[in-house]
Amino acid sequence: MTLQQLRYVIEVARCHSISQAAQNLFISQPSLSNALKELEKEMGITIFSRTNKGIIITPEGSEFLGYARQVVEQAELLENRYTGTQEPQHHFSVSAQHYAFAVSAFVRLLKDYHREEYEFALRETKTYEIIDDVQNLRSEIGILYINEFNQKVINKFLREGNLQFHKLFVATPYVFISSTNPLAKKDFVTLTDLLPYPYLSFEQGEYNSFYFSEEILSTISRPKNIRVTDRATLFNLLIGLNGYTISTGVISKELNGENIVAVPLQIDEEITVGYITHKNITNSPLAKVYIQYLKESIAEEQAQL
Repeated sequence: MTLQQLRYVIEVARCHSISQAAQNLFISQPSLSNALKELEKEMGITIFSRTNKGIIITPEGSEFLGYARQVVEQAELLENRYTGTQEPQHHFSVSAQHYAFAVSAFVRLLKDYHREEYEFALRETKTYEIIDDVQNLRSEIGILYINEFNQKVINKFLREGNLQFHKLFVATPYVFISSTNPLAKKDFVTLTDLLPYPYLSFEQGEYNSFYFSEEILSTISRPKNIRVTDRATLFNLLIGLNGYTISTGVISKELNGENIVAVPLQIDEEITVGYITHKNITNSPLAKVYIQYLKESIAEEQAQL
């Protein structure tokens, strides 16, 4: 086993593709494949499963990758300390449901990260893909919610993926609406109040199950439904069509301006928002800082309610 082989494993896991990793590493794809096979043979484990849909990290591969990252990071620290070489490019990725506080924390992290080179990623994506990203180490942190309705299904996927849920906060439901919506000045709204307005929700693709919905009360029938794939479109439709969506009420005026407001929804429900991590992977220094910024952003945005 060599440091080079460990770096190969880390890059393949990051790209989720042998061909892309080979391009990034400036080696041929057969050479990379052979190096991985030799390492797997030497270690007596299967790190990657090759499927028609690409590379999948096995459970034992996830554990191996956790150790590999630590070894490579320590080796780079030694090299930088005693050879005076430039600090290596750092990588950090987050996958999240569409929460403004996740973006706010990401912005803070980048503003405070004083390096000449880095590669960060923030993926606002579907619920299943958040779980899959963290399970297969494409992202170090995943942000989503659980409640009484979806927790059995979500927890099943977390257990199978060797993932852990960490609570950030518990919220009661709010609706996000345009500041010009007739409901905007009410102290609270009911489901009956919302019936005349278009309901906006995030598309979940292949896993468009009620249990993976980003919005609670997903099983309720509504006369007007619109599905979108990104937060900017949803907010534009909230304003343009006087639509509404259901969320935690934590909204960033700094990022979203004064055009969107949060109004309490009168219903007996709770939403527990948290982040998920892989049990076999120790949080990197960047992840620890990001989690702290998450908590600070949430506290500041909750204070605006």
